[in-house]
Amino acid sequence: MTTLEIRDLHVTVETDTEEKVILRGVDLTINSGETHAIMGPNGSGKSTLAYAVAGHPKYTVTSGTITLDGEDVLAMGVDERAQAGLFLAMQYPVEVPGVTVSNFLRTAKTSIDGEAPKLRTWVKDMKGAMEALRMDASFAERNVNEGFSGGEKKRHEILQMELLQPKIAVLDETDSGLDVDALKVVAEGVNRVKENTGLGVMLITHYTRILRYINPDHVHVFVNGRVAESGGPELADRLENEGYDRYLQAAAV
Repeated sequence: MTTLEIRDLHVTVETDTEEKVILRGVDLTINSGETHAIMGPNGSGKSTLAYAVAGHPKYTVTSGTITLDGEDVLAMGVDERAQAGLFLAMQYPVEVPGVTVSNFLRTAKTSIDGEAPKLRTWVKDMKGAMEALRMDASFAERNVNEGFSGGEKKRHEILQMELLQPKIAVLDETDSGLDVDALKVVAEGVNRVKENTGLGVMLITHYTRILRYINPDHVHVFVNGRVAESGGPELADRLENEGYDRYLQAAAV
């Protein structure tokens, strides 16, 4: 059993003119095999939470704690967090010119495991994962995210997750920019990894459409840098019908 525990987390972000307060005391616990949907309007702090967990240098934790199985995540470097089992699927994956997908993935796997995977096994695993995600074999020799469509970038994120097998995955708006077919493929990939490895998932999204394919165990509404309400899957259904207005009005009082 793996547990990611976030307690009273306060985070600022560096802008051109100031340090802006974004998170104002977030509490969240994610266990192996659980899917937590983080929902809320733009600017509510959802992506800030993702980047704080991952260790993005622009985001400063001013107070609170993040632990993974009792270990202090905030004391770890970005690479150490990945090696400990944390994974971030970015909303806007970056391009890495000159580095092929196959080399990138094998290097990442070697770094996380401490030794290079056996080539024959690795090729088989990578080919199988790509086929499941409906990715052409030639994709492996393309440079990382260079010239990729939005759907290809998101499939590549899930390919990384499937091959690296993290303990906890933070998926930052993985559904953005996906058509219906790509959304299904990506969601199936997340479900497959969770079923095979017991992955814990923090799924950040604006919309409920991805929750038709990835069933959340818990739903949390983020407003103004805090968790305004938590509940089960029925909370997502209510948000679909009612939106976020009542939370925004309450936060403004």
